[in-house]
Amino acid sequence: MQTDLSRILAVSGQHGLYRYIAQARGGAVAESLADGKRTVFSGSSKITTLADIAIYTSEGELKLSEVFLKLKEALGDAPAPSPKAPAEEIVSLFDKAVPDYDGDRFYLSHMRKVLDWYGQLVTYASLDFVDQDKKEDGGDEA
Repeated sequence: MQTDLSRILAVSGQHGLYRYIAQARGGAVAESLADGKRTVFSGSSKITTLADIAIYTSEGELKLSEVFLKLKEALGDAPAPSPKAPAEEIVSLFDKAVPDYDGDRFYLSHMRKVLDWYGQLVTYASLDFVDQDKKEDGGDEA
């Protein structure tokens, strides 16, 4: 099953990722990827889809989906380090996976958040992403 990152939400102040379910009167209904519990987030909640997130590189910005795939390639069959792993271990992984990341604008805290999301997607969804470009062109949605 493919994962549509435009329907996977990160909500400021909330741990974990959520799958968008529906629009609600004052916000959005979303379901936790981890436990399936549904929550209504108000319109004042800072909600971002993972498809809208990118990291800074020396060449510009790199979509989060591409970062996840580069992490998967760098890790091979090994599990990703915990977001709470020592800084050296996390930085070393990103140096290997995305060597051109912009160290002045992509911080260790960002790396930890990306690793957290990566782990949740591996556990509760998949790293086989819906191609957002084809989706916007009216292409197939699998």
